[in-house]
Amino acid sequence: MKILVTGAKGFVGKNLCQSLQNIKDGKDKTHPALSIEEIYAYDIDGTKEQLENYCKNADFVFNLAGVNRPQTQEEFMQGNFGFASLLLDTLKKYNNTCPVMLSSSIQATLIGRYAQGEYGKSKKAGEDLFFEYGNQTGAKVCVYRFPNLFGKWCRPNYNSAVATFCSNYANDLPVTVTDPAIELELLYVDDLVAEMINLLENKGHRCEYDGLAPVDDQNGKFYFVPTTHKVTLGYIIECLEKFKAQPKTLVVPEIEDNSFIKKLYSTYLSYLPKEKAIFDLKMNVDDRGSFTELLKTQKCGQISVNVSKPAITKGQHWHHSKWEFFIVVKGNALIQQRKIGSDEVLNFNVSGDKIQAVHMLPGYTHNIINLSDTEDLVTVMWANESFDPNHPDTYFEKVEN
Repeated sequence: MKILVTGAKGFVGKNLCQSLQNIKDGKDKTHPALSIEEIYAYDIDGTKEQLENYCKNADFVFNLAGVNRPQTQEEFMQGNFGFASLLLDTLKKYNNTCPVMLSSSIQATLIGRYAQGEYGKSKKAGEDLFFEYGNQTGAKVCVYRFPNLFGKWCRPNYNSAVATFCSNYANDLPVTVTDPAIELELLYVDDLVAEMINLLENKGHRCEYDGLAPVDDQNGKFYFVPTTHKVTLGYIIECLEKFKAQPKTLVVPEIEDNSFIKKLYSTYLSYLPKEKAIFDLKMNVDDRGSFTELLKTQKCGQISVNVSKPAITKGQHWHHSKWEFFIVVKGNALIQQRKIGSDEVLNFNVSGDKIQAVHMLPGYTHNIINLSDTEDLVTVMWANESFDPNHPDTYFEKVEN
């Protein structure tokens, strides 16, 4: 399959082309039935000869080209309608009736709270042009009306509030929100790209008259991305505040699969400058070694790393309810546990040569002994709850007296 992507250097175009390239190169093996021979990446700096060649040979066209922030209002129609007309005329010239996809906007419709300004009018004109082309040629036409988009590589201070907010927080710039209660419908770029690949595999989601399609839609011609997120500006700011504070708090918020916060976190991180991609951790150091908290979660405890110097014993305490995993990743250790009120000692010999996880059992006092006289012991430790100095649930008692 030879695929033409117009607007290939734009936000959506770049993400789509990279995903298509991964499939083409065999790096993404999740679409075994999809064979991509060529990706024709066309943008505003492309030549007429390139467009002619691409339109002549393409098996599928993604028209993502468009104008969002023109110098004049007239450029809306020129960029969003004019290029669409040129593209379709070129396909006609070569009698190429391959499927064509159009990236439109929810602002193309008159209903709802969106006013149809010059941008919306130009998008609506492009839609009508594509539908007329489909009726004339019999080509499959797939029109998507996208809401607000966000994700990596989106240009801040352009046409995405989320991109601007993420960039400003990442770079310590001020953010102004006049009304935190304003709600946005947001579409994550990776979800959009996944739908575009669905479309290539003839699995695109088509609008029917079930509330998904505006009243002026033509049944079967409008398509939609099934996953969007409706969130307030206030919630976005609340999340970004937590992301920015994470190097100090170590707290990673809940990031459920397919959740908005998971996608927003990825977007925020993509704007971090080099100096913020690395941050210090507080090492608690004494003559026995060190203990460093790495990450904390809101509901799934915390992860730490413990370094024990040669022949050192650490631990010698127990918990009522807290439980832990000890995972030795370097060195050789003896982990001992004894149930409170019992004399029986459980011994576990573990090594970084064969990584294993050992449960620290509630109600058992436990320790970890570095068996080496020359090398440090490194242990990754997970606790089911983040440490609370007001309720430590930690009580000293030696395993062996």
